[in-house]
Amino acid sequence: MRRRILLDECVPSRFRRQFQGHEVRTVPEMGWGSFKNGVLLASASGKFDVLVTTGQRLNYTGAHK
Repeated sequence: MRRRILLDECVPSRFRRQFQGHEVRTVPEMGWGSFKNGVLLASASGKFDVLVTTGQRLNYTGAHK
């Protein structure tokens, strides 16, 4: 199944090669580079299936499916 994957700013964009066969975008590509975590999650909701991040400040929000 093809997934829509969003790579957070802290994830090197070259990491997208690990997800061949999926639609991969980065936070900067989406124009969301200045968004705080809550706004980022709200913006990505419904547009992406997966958010890949190494950030440790992303709190559980109940936004998962």
